[in-house]
Amino acid sequence: MSAITESLGAARKTKRVDWSPYLVGAGIGILSWIAFGVVKDPLGVTTAFSRLASLFAEPLIGPEAVAKNSYWKSMPLTWDYGVWFLVGVPLGAFIAAVISGTFRLEFVPEVWRQQFGGSVLKRFIAAFFGGAIIMFGARMAGGCTSGHGISGGLQLALSSWEFLIVMFATGLLVSSMMFRKA
Repeated sequence: MSAITESLGAARKTKRVDWSPYLVGAGIGILSWIAFGVVKDPLGVTTAFSRLASLFAEPLIGPEAVAKNSYWKSMPLTWDYGVWFLVGVPLGAFIAAVISGTFRLEFVPEVWRQQFGGSVLKRFIAAFFGGAIIMFGARMAGGCTSGHGISGGLQLALSSWEFLIVMFATGLLVSSMMFRKA
């Protein structure tokens, strides 16, 4: 607790807090225990994301089409723990960024700008397709990075450890190709 107090004290002086990855990791572990113990559900967001997607699909394709869709039939929208957890993740990130003094709106990160230029449209298109691909893969795998990586890893699930190894290896490979020096 003293490390948090020291960080917040430093934030008042410097207007910035650097979150300790060890404290954050321990916090995620404790949150995982609470989730398992209280709601009997692991941490994860892709199932909740899929459920919320039906809410946004209704105005586009109509409530009848959503109701008939076999995917949304198998996981209908319910305002359960998972959906509220999904809502809380960006909210918590926003609060942490404001508290730490690191919040800023940035449409094209500097590392992207240096490699690919400053086009906002190009960045948004890449982010959209990258997000769609990872979401598709997460649904095929039956879990996302938090579902497999955190919850499955804590349960010592072999499939989750395989997922983590492949995810990190792929991330290293793709980032080395995308951001290699000329």
